[in-house]
Amino acid sequence: MKKSLNLLALATVVFATSCSGPTGPNTQRGAVIGGLGGAAAGAVIGNQSGRAGEGALIGAGVGALGGAAIGNAQDTENRR
Repeated sequence: MKKSLNLLALATVVFATSCSGPTGPNTQRGAVIGGLGGAAAGAVIGNQSGRAGEGALIGAGVGALGGAAIGNAQDTENRR
């Protein structure tokens, strides 16, 4: 049960950050790739303390936000 709640929360974070507001393709791509990479890294790091699900969730959120920020910078530069 707890694992399915973690996966649901992870999916919510990734979709919410990748689809919020008017964004360009690099912002969306960056959010998705960052979220997936962050989830993987967070799961590995969290597994060391026995909390892989929580690590994946935190990593996904941080990765999605970071990826979206980088992609947004690229979209802004492309618009100029």
